[in-house]
This record gives sequence, C-alpha cells and structure tokens, in this order.
Amino acid sequence: MMENRVALVTGGSRGIGKSICLELAKAGYDIVTCYTSKSAEAEETVAACKTFGVNAVAYQANVANEADVTELFAQLKAQFGRIDVLVNNAGITKDDLLLRMSEEVFMQVIDVNLKGAFLCCKAASKMMLKNKYGRIINISSVVGLGGNAGQANYAASKAGLIGLTKTIAKELGGKGITANAVAPGFIQTDMTDQLSEEAQNFWEERIPRKRLGKPEDVAAAVRFLASEEADYISGQVLAVDGGMSC
Repeated sequence: MMENRVALVTGGSRGIGKSICLELAKAGYDIVTCYTSKSAEAEETVAACKTFGVNAVAYQANVANEADVTELFAQLKAQFGRIDVLVNNAGITKDDLLLRMSEEVFMQVIDVNLKGAFLCCKAASKMMLKNKYGRIINISSVVGLGGNAGQANYAASKAGLIGLTKTIAKELGGKGITANAVAPGFIQTDMTDQLSEEAQNFWEERIPRKRLGKPEDVAAAVRFLASEEADYISGQVLAVDGGMSC
C-alpha cells in the first residue's frame, strides 16, 4: 500500500490556511501545519483533518525565524520522513500609507510573508530533491499583481512571492519539482466579516462574479496544483478572484 503524500501548510490554523489543510486531507494527504501562538486553533485544524483518515500534526514555529524553520523541518522529517507539498500560506498585514509607514512595519510584513516563504522553500526543496518530486505552492494575492493603496509592504511581499515562485520553477523544474503561486482576490474571512454590509456590497458589485470568494475556492486551486494532473504546470500565477484582476 502506497504511503500518503505529506503536505506542509504554514499558517493553517484558520481562514484560507485551514481550508487548504482540510481540502488536502480530504484528498488523502497527511497534513503538517504550524502556528505561532494560537495552538488551540491549530489543534482544531488537526482534529478536523484526522476525520478524513489521515495523519495530521501542528508544530509551533515562526516562519520568519530561520532557527524555527530548521526545527520545524527537523520535526517533520523525524515524524514523516518526507515532504511532497509545501504551501506557503502564513502571512500578516500591517497597513498604512507609504508616507506614514515605518521601516519596522514594512520589514515585519516582508519578514513573515516573503522571507518566511523563502526559508520554507529552501528547507523543503532540499528534502524534495532527494525524492525527485515536489509541489511548492505560494499564496500570493491580486494585490501582488496590481498593488493597493495603503499596502506597500503587503503588496511588495506578495509581488516578491511571485518572483520567488518563477525562479524556483526554473531552478528546480528539471528535478521533478513544480512551483506555482495562487493569487486570491477578495476572500470572505474573519477580517472581511468585520466590514459593514455596505462595504461588502461595494466590493461585490466590482467583482465580475458578483460575490466574495470563499476560502474553499482558494483551497480547490491549491489541491489541483498539488495533484498529478498539474504535473506540467509550473511557474504560473493562478488568480482566484472572480475576475477582479482581469
């Protein structure tokens, strides 16, 4: 009997990350996720994944810290022995206008969203190369494609992820490893739930699909890019935005 493939989803405690964990678990992947402080939410994700009959575990790690990432992959290797899919989903926002944004705030977002993905890609690719197989999927954003006022740090980090993705695709494509990015648009999460009904209606009218996205929409795209059917797709950016960026 073939062993389950192993997927690491960073920031899988809630929202899009949790949906990705559940979607991959449903498809038969063993799930590893990591959290910074809210272990209870991470354990809820783990428990939900296990209902699909797969192994699942959550480790504490700050992806912006190289020592934490090294330990994360050491634990993953000790327990599972391999990694087949890496989904870099962990991310933060600290919005402000460019002229008011401090260097500290700019770098905090870059460190988690971009440096964290770099560290995880580097660690994962070393393990993937031994098996001559891997799927690296970076969660970018439509903001990384078109920018957004008040989000210079976030947009820069998400645009950087696209450049990182395309570079990895070129460097590792001959070794059985694909790299792609998913660029979500306006997705309904805890953050968007705080918007007024008027604000949500405003955005819905400007999205050709006429609705906000769901975390499950993003998770379905990730599941496809992780699958065997996507073996010849690499270096691409798949916008999951209801046509918002077209």
